[in-house]
Amino acid sequence: MNIEYRTLLPYESKIYRTIRLESLEKFPEAFGAKYEEALQIEKFRMESDIENQLSERFVVGAFADQELVGICAFVKEKDHTGHLYQMYIKENFQGRNIGLRLIQEVVNEAEIRFDAIEIILEVTHNNVKAYQLYKKFGFNEVIEAHKSKESNHHIVMRYYKNQF
Repeated sequence: MNIEYRTLLPYESKIYRTIRLESLEKFPEAFGAKYEEALQIEKFRMESDIENQLSERFVVGAFADQELVGICAFVKEKDHTGHLYQMYIKENFQGRNIGLRLIQEVVNEAEIRFDAIEIILEVTHNNVKAYQLYKKFGFNEVIEAHKSKESNHHIVMRYYKNQF
């Protein structure tokens, strides 16, 4: 199986929307957004960003035979940091190192666009597979921020190429 990794192009904003909705429906515990609420949104902010090809906001996709099977979004902040969001690999493509390579492509693109960038992400405490993937790549745990009383907290992780 040949997987192609690249930044999504303007005409691919609708297939982004489809896979984003799938991620929210199949793994609601992994994301901050809710599937039912997302269905009501006419156009996601990231759809517009893809269509307008904004430098500081982009989505890298993993394609298997022209089918979008994974996404990972990046958003640059005003300082020297950026955030990795919406990491998702379709279920039948998980466990094949596609996620690791997708993160690598996002980090490479961010480092090309923004010199000396620190990348931050949040992962839910119960998403062990994602946590292990981020650790494997080189993200380090920074702090746990409690989000609610129901112990629904996230682990904040950081990656910086020159951290050691």
